[in-house]
Amino acid sequence: MNKLGKPTIKDYLYVSIQLVLFLVYALPVELWVLHFAEWLRYSGLVLAILGLVLGIMALIQINTKISPFPTPVSKSQLITNGAFSIARHPIYTSVIAMTLGYAVFDASLFKFIICLALWWLFYFKSIYEEQLLVEKFPQYSDYKQQTRRFI
Repeated sequence: MNKLGKPTIKDYLYVSIQLVLFLVYALPVELWVLHFAEWLRYSGLVLAILGLVLGIMALIQINTKISPFPTPVSKSQLITNGAFSIARHPIYTSVIAMTLGYAVFDASLFKFIICLALWWLFYFKSIYEEQLLVEKFPQYSDYKQQTRRFI
């Protein structure tokens, strides 16, 4: 880990893949027409809204210490309450919930596949991030035992 909190090549790689997946998710691609009951489609919309609320809560808590990179910001502090008591990575959880929820609402197999790719990326990105967090915050190991990675 860079002790100054500056992003590494690995940080840029994770964020670049994430950006590409976000852009691909936005494409109007229709692989297969899915047929869901209306209640299920609207449940997806509720999931997306709940994900948005969780993400906003986490962003408010992080305030100015936010970075898209896994490497912790130099003057950051470990946050374990609020949204971070629900999940160790509430912003990743938020993005997964929003993309999954909208994929169900839109009945889009393509968006569901991209959501799975994002989940996979966030899983490995969070492993890398947590290695750095344990180095910076020794108490992170205890937090990790008490709180789930994602919901």
